[in-house]
Amino acid sequence: MSLRAELLRLSLKAMKPRPGRRERPIAAVRRRLRLLEPVVPRPPAGTRTTAITVDGIEAFEIEVPQARPDRCILYFHGGAYVIGNAALFRDFTWRIGAAARARVLFFHYRLAPEHPFPAAIEDASKMHRWLADRIEPARIGFVGDSAGGGLALATAHKLRDEGSSLPGAVVALSPWTDLALTGASLIANADADPVITAALLPTFANRYLAGADPRHPYASPLYGNALGLPPVLIHVGSDEILRDDSVRMAERLREAGCEVEIEVWDRMVHTWHLYARILPEGRNAIARIGAFLDSRV
Repeated sequence: MSLRAELLRLSLKAMKPRPGRRERPIAAVRRRLRLLEPVVPRPPAGTRTTAITVDGIEAFEIEVPQARPDRCILYFHGGAYVIGNAALFRDFTWRIGAAARARVLFFHYRLAPEHPFPAAIEDASKMHRWLADRIEPARIGFVGDSAGGGLALATAHKLRDEGSSLPGAVVALSPWTDLALTGASLIANADADPVITAALLPTFANRYLAGADPRHPYASPLYGNALGLPPVLIHVGSDEILRDDSVRMAERLREAGCEVEIEVWDRMVHTWHLYARILPEGRNAIARIGAFLDSRV
């Protein structure tokens, strides 16, 4: 583990919300995050970002010089289904595109609590179908982080059930796959995880579900039948409270006969890939993702 990763762990641990602390309204959190947008580094010269709208869904196409015209990554952002926008991810999405030699399509699915389940997966399915009408579906890769990783896997389930075309591969980074919150690591890693406070997860799950069954496979892909899903790569940190969401998801995929690779990175923080500008482990993980997608999409 690099010194930079160790320092990042300490910094994030110091900022981690404490149980019992009064929770900020979602609107206030979104406003604070918008203040960060101007300081997020922009992509390197030669990267082209184009805003598009697909049936009311705002999206951004990020095209790096290395991108092949026949290959695209559909990106599912994290944020517990309540926050997240393209500007906050712009120092990351181009890196994934460069590593995989692909265009990246980042889309803004509708957020809870204003738009609870199944709004996000409906938007995700719509975006995939739109994209699959324009390029070969096998040349599409799904990549998602945290809640977005769970959403990417859930969307693959839904598309399979509908008989729609499937992407060529799925990459899930620290995915949230079990909104019923039954993983043993929620307790075992509660103190070790420097990012997520386990006590807050039920609130986020309830905001998204709004009374829906937390074991519905389109909300929690851990409970779905994984038969016939495309190849999957899962990354997770060993100290994450969501570690078992990844480990058990990989087991379900393997039991269904799917091609799956899971990498548990020692002591890495939740979605450490997003810190690639400062973390060598983030850059190494992105290179690994790029190799996986380059060989399958």
